Amino acid sequence: MSETVGMAESASMIRMAFVGKGGAGKSTIAGTFARLLARRGRPVLALDSDPMPGLPYSLGVEVDDHPIPDDVVVAGPEGGPRWVLRPGLDASAMVDRYAVVGPDGVCYLQFGNLWGHVARLQQAQHAWSQVVAELDRDRWHLVGDLPGGTRQAMFGWARYADTVCVVVEPTVKSMHTARRLLTLAQAKWGPSNLMLVVNKARGGSDATVVSERLGVQPVAVVPCDADAVRADRRGAAPLDAAPDGSLARAVDALVDRVVSLYSLGSLGEEVAQ
Repeated sequence: MSETVGMAESASMIRMAFVGKGGAGKSTIAGTFARLLARRGRPVLALDSDPMPGLPYSLGVEVDDHPIPDDVVVAGPEGGPRWVLRPGLDASAMVDRYAVVGPDGVCYLQFGNLWGHVARLQQAQHAWSQVVAELDRDRWHLVGDLPGGTRQAMFGWARYADTVCVVVEPTVKSMHTARRLLTLAQAKWGPSNLMLVVNKARGGSDATVVSERLGVQPVAVVPCDADAVRADRRGAAPLDAAPDGSLARAVDALVDRVVSLYSLGSLGEEVAQ
């Protein structure tokens, strides 16, 4: 059973997307991953297209329960995308103007918040698509949190990512969703690396069951961390509540694994300086 579906491409900056069934803990893993990656000395931009506010909580960012301003997105040109960023507002300006700097220097940009008609979410997600397409690849490590389920991932919202991480908890429903998401390897735009992470594991048998049912060996197994669970109940980030806990250690090992897929020797050099 393969741990990583696909082959790594030589690249200097990580472009990561986290997907999985709602409730599997992908936002918790994504936010913790982003902060631990940022501690290695390079700028990280956490992009959020999930209507639920899981990512800012896991980052330790104050939750702003409002979508991006309506005037950020305008109708696109005839024959082009339905929605585009307004004239004079490019991807870089979008980040500089609307991103929030959180703990460990992670920049957080939110697209998915949904209030009112679903059209507002569609507009925000078109903005997401344009931003990830236009961002300077040499400026940021991108860590994206997609909505729970299969729809956005299957429709191409993860196509910007070199590496897609499917987060699964050891339940039948979560594994069913993960099985579908693993077929992203067959998409024409599929990621170079497709990884499976088992979350909320209560023992080694949980990871074994998941790998046997899905036919993929997980690259990381994140145990059920009681301290992180208690932190989640009060809206605290896992790294703030349990910086040396089992969840933090497992995600740090995942960061090691992802970094090893890229040409990131400069990370270690910068940290050492």
